[in-house]
Amino acid sequence: MPLRFYNTLTSSVEDFQPIQDMVVRMYVCGPTVYDYCHMGHARSYIVFDVIRRFLKYRGYNVIYVQNFTDVDDKILRRAAEMNLTPLEISRRYIAAYFEDFDRLNVMRADYYPRVSENMDSILDMIKRLVEKGYAYESDGSVYFSIDRMTEDVGALSHQSYEALRVGARVEVDERKRNPMDFVLWKASKPGECIYWDSPWGKGRPGWHIECSAMSIKLLGEQIDIHGGGMDLVFPHHESEVLQSEAFTGKKPFAKYWIHNGFLLINKEKMSKSLGNFFLIRDVLKQYPPEVVRFFVLNTNYQSPLDYSDAALEEAKKGYARLQNAVAEIQSRLGQPDGDPSGQDVARIAEESRAKFDAAMDDNFSTREALAEAFDFTREINRLMSGSLSHDELNQIMALYAHFSDILGIRWTAPAGEDVLSSELLKLIVDIRQAVRKKKDFETSDLIRSRLKDLGITIEDTKEGIKIKKS
Repeated sequence: MPLRFYNTLTSSVEDFQPIQDMVVRMYVCGPTVYDYCHMGHARSYIVFDVIRRFLKYRGYNVIYVQNFTDVDDKILRRAAEMNLTPLEISRRYIAAYFEDFDRLNVMRADYYPRVSENMDSILDMIKRLVEKGYAYESDGSVYFSIDRMTEDVGALSHQSYEALRVGARVEVDERKRNPMDFVLWKASKPGECIYWDSPWGKGRPGWHIECSAMSIKLLGEQIDIHGGGMDLVFPHHESEVLQSEAFTGKKPFAKYWIHNGFLLINKEKMSKSLGNFFLIRDVLKQYPPEVVRFFVLNTNYQSPLDYSDAALEEAKKGYARLQNAVAEIQSRLGQPDGDPSGQDVARIAEESRAKFDAAMDDNFSTREALAEAFDFTREINRLMSGSLSHDELNQIMALYAHFSDILGIRWTAPAGEDVLSSELLKLIVDIRQAVRKKKDFETSDLIRSRLKDLGITIEDTKEGIKIKKS
């Protein structure tokens, strides 16, 4: 069957046909980097990591872009709290992002554009929208004029213009011609420490324009897939569509829109604003990265996912069932070759692979794909009650490798020494000592803090440095 998945734009499951044959231009909205990432972020980026992996497996050349919003009100507030510059805050938490998602085995994007590094593209886009009459200046800020595109409003969120307009009247802003107009350029407020010059005065970009400008710069005027959490459909993605299509004169801006469901705690969306979040790095102190991926992928991406210790414990058990089968196969491969089973192992593996792939072709159904992995494991456990040759064991292992390649779930920990004796840790400690000698205690303390987050404690004593697991 062809690859089919749900398109938010059309509210239907569609066959996938990229704009350019076998090339997929894919943009996923990244985090606003003012704090460590939580498990809601983990769900979203694991989901899109698997989608990317499967597209690559199906032979597509995937160009994957994920941004970092490193200029934002939340970052300004955090910078003031910590007595740092906004860009120091964003750099710190971008580094933390990579620490977390490298551990979760999320493949790195082809491009990670940052707002602060793309100001020319953002300003050029705003200028052009003003020139074309789609935007206007008001009191040093620039707003997108909804009245120019009333027929297109609500196309992605499937809400009527009138319904949205009524909702927008709740918060009246006298600078806007229409309550639904959204900001493209925000005039600087007195005392703000970060701003850029523009034709309208000092300021910084609004949230929505950033993604449009960076997407168009890196992927072109029309893209194949735009992704993000369900909470971004309106107003963020809706606004992206309007301003991008106004800027380019081309429709659609994105042919397919994919949105993952919420991660819930007590039936509420996990978010920092609600204070009901769990940081990825804290969860990884209790559960291996593979268990976290298993937990996320054992629910189909559009469905809400309830977070709890009980759910993670169930994921741990489920992962162990698959991992134990792989460990047994690897153990047998280290023993003398056995007699063939007399079963058609190649056929069993091929049929299971076909079912697994069919589940992924059907709206990236990872829950059904994992169910097939369990069905295959039950059959393999039955076969392992007897003899299996090395050829048969290798055929079985090849399928588990396929499961791993698509789902990103490793069956064994990455090869390496014990963390306390590793050469990498020794190098990190040596670097810390070097910066301490230069009296750069801020960097020294940062290294110690980051290692503590990873479960490694460094103590400076009279006898020297002591390293132990936290």
